[in-house]
Amino acid sequence: MPRWVRYRHADGRTSFGTLDGERVVEHAGDLFASREPSGMAFALADVKLLAPCTPSKIVALWNNFHALGAKLGKKAPAHPLFLIKPSSSLAGPGDAIRRPSGYAGRIAFEGELGIVIGRECRDVSVDEAHRFIFGYTCVNDVTAIDLMNENADFVQWCRAKGSDTFGCIGPAIARMFDWQSARIVTRVDDVERQNYPLSDMIFSPEEQVSLISRDMTLFPGDVIACGTSLGVGSIKDGATVEIAVDGIGTLSNRLATGAFVEAGAA
Repeated sequence: MPRWVRYRHADGRTSFGTLDGERVVEHAGDLFASREPSGMAFALADVKLLAPCTPSKIVALWNNFHALGAKLGKKAPAHPLFLIKPSSSLAGPGDAIRRPSGYAGRIAFEGELGIVIGRECRDVSVDEAHRFIFGYTCVNDVTAIDLMNENADFVQWCRAKGSDTFGCIGPAIARMFDWQSARIVTRVDDVERQNYPLSDMIFSPEEQVSLISRDMTLFPGDVIACGTSLGVGSIKDGATVEIAVDGIGTLSNRLATGAFVEAGAA
């Protein structure tokens, strides 16, 4: 099962390729169109992994798991409930999560599966939707919890979830991924906080792509974060969050304690 990554060389060049043990096999061309091996390979330790794609938007679902909906007393929706995280929220493997300027409140993690779009799609059927899915990645849908209800007249989903570095994705995009048999495991400082089956999703990946494509055009590299289940919680400054999915890998990000140093997420 190929796993695709983006990475930065020591000289600043950005490339993409496939993981092969402890090395990366470089490819040339366009990840979502025409790609072929360049004949080069690099030790994984010699490159910096980046977010595996650069989405124009991250579409983040809410209430898409039966277990969490039951706990919250919410009925299953008839259409995916979602918000948009902007492209500026992107962070990659190992990048620091930083607080919004002046915000000292709670920061929450949400371990999720991400669907990576491979072809431009608009108003596609459920039966066609699989042709527009390039693969799957890990997502940490970070939230500044106390901003959400700061104004009693308007729930600020996008502000609370759209800050720089709040859209963590990676480390790779897995193709031919059997999501129905996989689980999301989230650890905070090596303590397991989430462990839930993706088979509990209300809307399958194909249904998500189809229904959301009726609302907006999805472009190559866009990511749909499939929502989360039980175990979401807040993290302290300095904490490291790991989102792991067998077959994809482990996405690790740390909540910064001091001044943020740009890590080159994109």
